[in-house]
Amino acid sequence: MPHDVSRSPQLAGIDTVMFDFYGTVVDMQGGLTRAITPYLEQKGYTASSPSRVVTWWRRTHFEASMIDALLHREHTPYREIGRQAVDLTLERAGIVHTPEEVADLVSQIERLQPFSDVVDALTEMKTAGLRLVVLSNGDPDMLERGVAFSGTAHLFDRVVSVAEAGSFKPHAITYRTACELVGVAPAQVCFVANHAFDCVGAKAAGLRSAFVNRRSRPFGNDTYPPDAVVRDFAELAATLAAPARA
Repeated sequence: MPHDVSRSPQLAGIDTVMFDFYGTVVDMQGGLTRAITPYLEQKGYTASSPSRVVTWWRRTHFEASMIDALLHREHTPYREIGRQAVDLTLERAGIVHTPEEVADLVSQIERLQPFSDVVDALTEMKTAGLRLVVLSNGDPDMLERGVAFSGTAHLFDRVVSVAEAGSFKPHAITYRTACELVGVAPAQVCFVANHAFDCVGAKAAGLRSAFVNRRSRPFGNDTYPPDAVVRDFAELAATLAAPARA
């Protein structure tokens, strides 16, 4: 059940909204599926749907980035983990491929469109006086191009890559470093993600959180529950923007 921030003390005092980018602001599954479909057709691959191959790709990437965060040693660039994930995914699918093809597929992450409700909702929140920030696992140069391509660059006050913290989310240092860079206390921030793990990480680091549940799935963590659950960005804006104007 979504929380109404105008009646909910859990979200009182929020002046900054911090967003995951890939999969929350931009449609990663849909965009990468559209990008990989002609490639798989060219290769004559029909064993699984393009969407399923992208799911393998993203799960492999997620697992590798989580391992990197847990080791918390030298930070591996997002692009490099992406290349390893695509290479392994294509190998698993039995698709003969080149390093150049892998690099081209990974570069598609920089050319993803926002979900249809995102731009209007971000505009509403910004007009209401909220500070809008991206905190993403992407490399700084990938994010610069990706945010520009999405048409949302003018709406964000700051774009932060986890490379500035030296670890992937959900390591606590990523959220705390982002707050320090923006100059806000964690308690002033509502972190927004389509991924439960990201909301959990933010909440554990002292931020508030909002879960964008586009797929109508249970959150799955009672220890660090979100402070708001919304269906989409339109509901998110209705939840955050109106109280900010009050």
